[in-house]
Amino acid sequence: MIHAILKEDVKSVTCALAPLCKALDHRRIFLTGGTGFFGKWLLHSFLGLRSAYGLDVALTVLSRDPKRFLDSFPRFSGQEGLDFITGDVRSFTLPAGRTFDFVIHGATAASAKLEQETPDEIYSVITDGTRHILDFTRRCKAERLLFISSGAVYGPQPPSLSHVPETYEGTPTTAYGKGKKVSEQLCLDASAGRFECVIVRPFAFVGPYLPLDAHFAVGNFILDCLQGRPIVIQGDGTPLRSYLYASDLAEWLWTVLLRGEHARPYNVGSSDAISICDLAQRVRECAGTQNEIVIHRKKVEGVLPARYVPSVDRAEKELGVCQRHSLSDAIHRTIAWHRGLHAKGSG
Repeated sequence: MIHAILKEDVKSVTCALAPLCKALDHRRIFLTGGTGFFGKWLLHSFLGLRSAYGLDVALTVLSRDPKRFLDSFPRFSGQEGLDFITGDVRSFTLPAGRTFDFVIHGATAASAKLEQETPDEIYSVITDGTRHILDFTRRCKAERLLFISSGAVYGPQPPSLSHVPETYEGTPTTAYGKGKKVSEQLCLDASAGRFECVIVRPFAFVGPYLPLDAHFAVGNFILDCLQGRPIVIQGDGTPLRSYLYASDLAEWLWTVLLRGEHARPYNVGSSDAISICDLAQRVRECAGTQNEIVIHRKKVEGVLPARYVPSVDRAEKELGVCQRHSLSDAIHRTIAWHRGLHAKGSG
């Protein structure tokens, strides 16, 4: 049984994608990164599209441990048109006779802990995995590849730049950002004259399946509220972020796959900036709790706050996508989903 929040969200995505759904009919899609936050939303929306429009479309998901995933998320087990193969993105072998029309490459390793402890491994998973996927894309004669990159390719956003556009040539400072930037170029070089390559650069998100105990501030704050403990902000609370709801993310990803221009990157996220301090207050309000908010550092007067906020004009104007959920609505829905997880079979 699917949770009511997810059911509403999947319906919203399928309705929004109605004009594009015919482009998926009689297609075979290969997905890496299908068991993470992005991946689960792609799986839910795939099943929703297939069912709502009677599409003859199939999705094959690469996973290092499909059984473990399906045991944890039985909703995806035994679904017509959806199958899983076992393998590492850097070395998997395609079963004989399989061909695909579209490839979505989202597999990556991303966490603050891994970035600090094993940056070389992060870089390898991203770049070597991309090289293997590109070879796979050529061999299976796919028409189109969607590469899920990251806003981290821009590096630190200048505080004076309110919204970072796709034309900004930044310098990534993390192994994750460097790996994604190198991989973008690998994709463009490999695709030339062989297949179309579209690129998305995601920023920050909120919604069901977002890990609450990882390096995502909004998830950490939600967990603090759910557990009734103080919301702790390690910095001064001034950095600016923006958050797109997960169902909007799914809609944008499918839209870029089907309509995005070859070799053209698209930022994916919200342009509505909010400070970390205000975000903590917003989460608390949405949760209806009275958690204490603890800010460890004092604001330095005269210093512009750090920013991580995209310009999404390109995607909105060229592809017709938009932010359908306000931040408050997105947080409300995420909290409601987590509070309802005790219901049998939800998820």
